[in-house]
Amino acid sequence: MKNHFFRQIRAFSLVIAAGITTAPVVAAPQHGLAMYGEPALPQDIVSLPYANPNAPSGGSYSEGNTGGFDSLNPFILKGTAPWQLRSLAYESLMLRSWDEPFTLYCLLCESVEVPEDRSWIEFTLRPKARFSDGSPVTVEDVLWSFETLGTEGHPRYLGFQKQVASMEATGPRSLRITFNTEDRELALLAGLRPILKKAQWEGKSFSESTLQDIPIGSAPYVVHTFEQGRFVSLKRNSDYWGAKLPLRAGTANLDEIRLEFFGDRSVMFEAFKAGALSIMREDNAEDWERNFDFPAVTAGRVVKAEIPHQRPTGMTGFVMNTRVALFSDWRVREAMLLSFNFPYINGTVTGGRQPRIRSYFDNSALAGGEGPASAVVRDLLAPYAAALPPGVLDGYILPQGDEAERNRKDLRAAMDLLGQAGWKVQGGSLVNESGAPFAFEVLVRQGDSANIAILGIWRASLERLGIQMVVRPVDNAQYAEREARADFDMTVFRRDLSLSPGNEQKLYWGSAAAEQQGSRNLMGAKEPAIDAMIAAMLSATDPEAFKLAVQALDRVLMAGRYVIPIWTTRFDRIAHDARLKYPSHVPIYGDRIGWLPDVWWFEERN
Repeated sequence: MKNHFFRQIRAFSLVIAAGITTAPVVAAPQHGLAMYGEPALPQDIVSLPYANPNAPSGGSYSEGNTGGFDSLNPFILKGTAPWQLRSLAYESLMLRSWDEPFTLYCLLCESVEVPEDRSWIEFTLRPKARFSDGSPVTVEDVLWSFETLGTEGHPRYLGFQKQVASMEATGPRSLRITFNTEDRELALLAGLRPILKKAQWEGKSFSESTLQDIPIGSAPYVVHTFEQGRFVSLKRNSDYWGAKLPLRAGTANLDEIRLEFFGDRSVMFEAFKAGALSIMREDNAEDWERNFDFPAVTAGRVVKAEIPHQRPTGMTGFVMNTRVALFSDWRVREAMLLSFNFPYINGTVTGGRQPRIRSYFDNSALAGGEGPASAVVRDLLAPYAAALPPGVLDGYILPQGDEAERNRKDLRAAMDLLGQAGWKVQGGSLVNESGAPFAFEVLVRQGDSANIAILGIWRASLERLGIQMVVRPVDNAQYAEREARADFDMTVFRRDLSLSPGNEQKLYWGSAAAEQQGSRNLMGAKEPAIDAMIAAMLSATDPEAFKLAVQALDRVLMAGRYVIPIWTTRFDRIAHDARLKYPSHVPIYGDRIGWLPDVWWFEERN
């Protein structure tokens, strides 16, 4: 699959390069917008390529979450809201196609205009666009949504507003946003901004909304009923304004979507086996083979599906907080990586069936690679070379480990690095020059049995080095609160990455986000080379320059040794109710937002 993917990326590069040479210089209304070149889909499509326009309507779907929720507003920092609400209950001006690396098509807008330099974007709204209460979506609502999210919303929305020079209505149904930063992606980010109803919040504080203040959106689903911390039921809006749009053909086929909440994954799995949930995702290959053979599977009432994808692996593992003095030294972080005996842990937990993540953009042409940097990548990184940790230019390779439990070779290397960093063994404990022990806490969610098991195996290696590790399970609310304050030494880490990385990279590991409350820069990275590579990526005007800038970013992140990576998979594993169906054509992103449950449908068994 990987070689096929590389061929597809090369073909895509040729297509969009050709598109660049023929792109119009003068702005003109369009039905879609691509990062480079032209959108792949024409204006007169029947449906998205991964949707079935003839799918039947009806039926219900239930999905499980662990933890709880105390908010139904996914746009603010306060509280914890079900993550699915953003895509199910709210719309943006444009809709992303998950079969293209980065292309948007008009949804709430009927057309979009941009100049060649992408210094501004103008939207014209569809006259029939409506909120779920039947009121029209107006230019005033759009401008209010941009302003409010950019000033009172969750930190992930704040950066965009700082790059806006002006926003103004240009007609009864049109508005223009002008940018103060040279960044081709900003026009697309504007198209993805959620649009909410201004009148709902008159006299209320958006950022301090309570569980009863559910934002009004325009999407096919609306919150019907809920019980705090237990479930949320969304019903399909029978008067949904966009039901006849080609972009919506074959989507939102289910009458009800229920989000159920459980104390931990093991309880959630039992609920799935009992038929209380419609689907169960599984990341672990060993558990997929061992645990999914219960009666409903053998009887055919539950189907095991392996969904192919072509997206980057992203990063999964355990992140070290460099704000903490203990993990501020790259030598200590490398020692942690050396002590984590991946072959042994992987063999114990997954039966050795899953490959290790080798970099943040592994499984894609955006990966930095393990050998010496190419000439262009080396030139990009040259101004920062003196301050970079070893491995950025020559290639960083993760410790190889040993299938034997004790892994003596890597532990000796780890001890040597710890010694260089000022640590020594005294009385069986690793201490620094002042005699303080090397001890740290790993923050995990209560009920996260999979990661707790991994940490339990790792603990034995750390004890051989004289290191004390405490695993601290906390409830969902406390976890979210501590994560937002960066109140942890180490914690579980998962960052999904796409074929079209952009401004979100600033939030993930940009210096400006390192000290921001609620930041997604969990490692606290403050590396000028990271900031520079993100800037190079955002200012790239052709796909080759973009790819090389991302490769350089990938190299700096990996050699920074911020995360202890674990395993990945080249396909998504989903066990589901046999009555749920999906089209044969799967988008290149596989099982991601916009596919399940969006284009699935329900058919009663014969």
